[in-house]
Amino acid sequence: MMPLVILTGASGSGKTAIAETIETRRPGFAYVFCFDQIGVPSLEAMATEYGSGEAWQRAKTLEWMVRIASLRALDRPVLFEGQMRLAFVREGLLSAGIADARVVLVDCDDETRTHRLLTHRNQPELANPSTMSWAAFLRREAQAAGYAVLDTSKISLEAGVEHVCLLLREQTGSRNRL
Repeated sequence: MMPLVILTGASGSGKTAIAETIETRRPGFAYVFCFDQIGVPSLEAMATEYGSGEAWQRAKTLEWMVRIASLRALDRPVLFEGQMRLAFVREGLLSAGIADARVVLVDCDDETRTHRLLTHRNQPELANPSTMSWAAFLRREAQAAGYAVLDTSKISLEAGVEHVCLLLREQTGSRNRL
């Protein structure tokens, strides 16, 4: 099976920038998939169809893991990124029969996140206490489960890309075991 690396994290952490950079600057290196490619309905639509935004996120994470499992026999590594609870990623990997994925929380400090959301992404509506709480929740979840954390607060985008590319190149070794 080709390597699978899953990046998760709150808005402004750098996970999408890393994935997009790998896709554009290293074409053919890895299959890159972004959670949001499926489209993100309004919170009202999520609640109507799934009962809550969290239930929608869980269902879609499980669907993505099944889809990715079908691609693992392909000729290159797979990189998947999105804002997902680590518990949902783990559940999805287990249900899809994927036992050798590297799961990484891409994170940064709140000051860096706020700067990125305001300056680089022009999304001031996301630079709020709710986003910071979500980031803190993911941080605690990653620590409790023993997942790797890539802190992008003080590193360049290129350094983050290189770190993820190294993970994608790994064929054996210290991948997270479920």
